[in-house]
Amino acid sequence: MRTIVIMKNKNTDKKIAVIAGALDLPFLTRDALKRAGWDVFVIGLKNFYDPRLNPDMVIRLGGAGPAVRMARKLGIKKITFVGALGHPDLSDLRPDFWTLRALLKIIKHQRGYDSMAVAVNKVLEKQGFEVVAAQDLAPELAFQNAGVQTKKKPSAADKKNIERAIEVSHTIGAADIGASVVVDKMVVAVEAAEGTAKMLERVVDMRKNKRKVSGVFAKMTKPGQDLRIDIPAIGVDTVNAVAAAKLRGIVVNTKTCFVVNRDAVIKQADKLGIFIVALDE
Repeated sequence: MRTIVIMKNKNTDKKIAVIAGALDLPFLTRDALKRAGWDVFVIGLKNFYDPRLNPDMVIRLGGAGPAVRMARKLGIKKITFVGALGHPDLSDLRPDFWTLRALLKIIKHQRGYDSMAVAVNKVLEKQGFEVVAAQDLAPELAFQNAGVQTKKKPSAADKKNIERAIEVSHTIGAADIGASVVVDKMVVAVEAAEGTAKMLERVVDMRKNKRKVSGVFAKMTKPGQDLRIDIPAIGVDTVNAVAAAKLRGIVVNTKTCFVVNRDAVIKQADKLGIFIVALDE
């Protein structure tokens, strides 16, 4: 962890705190924000962030108080959340006083994952912070233009599967069940509490003896989803899993779905013969 130098004379409008979870997304977000001219302060979540990230500060999940105080000292008013969270160590969940008060407010309003994300944002906003979506500040983190992003293009049969996948995705999303679905004429799988990666593992196992490659994987924005905390994402691992599941392609939204290392994702999709379609809806 680096020595923190407090400089209050900088333009606070271009300061942002990145709350970093696991995997590569925090690296890409930090670097993209810096290229876009932001003064980035990285806060690593203990037992989740990659040590190579070299964060400016580390906190545990239940210990947000020090980060809040430091952000105020540094004049940081904007916060963004990126990176995956797995199963936390119980000791990390022990709340400090600030987090305990926040949790009581969050639990009071929680009705599902989406409502929890909204509650977290409201708590931080009442403390004078603005929670922002990283993909809005650094557009390179998502597909910006609708259409086919790869060499391979969907067939007529693929387009029918895409239409069905969008319909089902919106249905389960509206019920706050999940954001991902696999369709091959019929609905093969939907995402629930296990998350997208585990869902795709089920599909890979289910279709391991299948010879024909068919069907699509869709990861769509849920209706009313708060994209400042709960952000859909795909990466090279997603492409590999889709290929292993003998599916033909991937469907995501433009601008609201993180593409972790976009160039690498497209390159791997082209290599494996997977199409990627980005949609504005």
